[in-house]
Amino acid sequence: MSVDAVIEALLIARRTGQPSDAERLSSAVPTPDDAYLVQDALANELDWFADAPPTHWKSGGASRSAVMTHAPLPPAGVWASPADARTWPFRLRFIEAEIALRLGQPVDAALAATLDMASASALVDAMCVSIEIVDSRWQQGFKAPALLRLADLQSHAALVLGEWVPYRAGQEARDWLTQTCRVQIGDSVTEHRGSHTCGDPAWVLPEWLRHATRDGAVLPAGSVVTTGTWCGALPAQAGDTVSVRFDGIGQAQVQL
Repeated sequence: MSVDAVIEALLIARRTGQPSDAERLSSAVPTPDDAYLVQDALANELDWFADAPPTHWKSGGASRSAVMTHAPLPPAGVWASPADARTWPFRLRFIEAEIALRLGQPVDAALAATLDMASASALVDAMCVSIEIVDSRWQQGFKAPALLRLADLQSHAALVLGEWVPYRAGQEARDWLTQTCRVQIGDSVTEHRGSHTCGDPAWVLPEWLRHATRDGAVLPAGSVVTTGTWCGALPAQAGDTVSVRFDGIGQAQVQL
């Protein structure tokens, strides 16, 4: 099996709403670069971004020592809070409570190559609470091979963005290790403290910016990245109201 077969399987899944079988394609995406090639092909085939660079992304990793992974997000599935997702074609509905960061200036590959977390953080002008709804175009869902999940936009389905508030880096930065968030799904409530996998949402910025500009694209001011879950992936059902609140930052809500 080839990368082309993976592209075709994901296109069919997106066009029909029926998941494809990952088992027969388990060796068809041998490297992350192949997975990113699939992402780019899907974007081209489905005309997500026309000739402009993607302006909404997800980025993250299991820890600071893990390889960060990235995916551009189709604009039709990016919504302001409060959002109504009752007509969106989900198969699975898993909830990730996140913080999204917004660039205050354009970034090209030359600038991205110079960045560490501190200098990348200085490029961010705002942050907001975000809810990522996670789904899969594979029959095996989250048990599909990791690189096939990466090819499938890292299992992304939709993104809900709360109200933007100023972001401060350096000595004025938040103490993310004591940051708390509260997630309510229907009648179920969970609370989380200092639980971002990388300790600080800004950890993803340098690698995300290098990835997003790797082919010569210039990310415009206002580009957004959601930076990884604070709560794992919590199951939700059609009909649930989901709300996420980060103390001192804000909240977001979506009706499923």
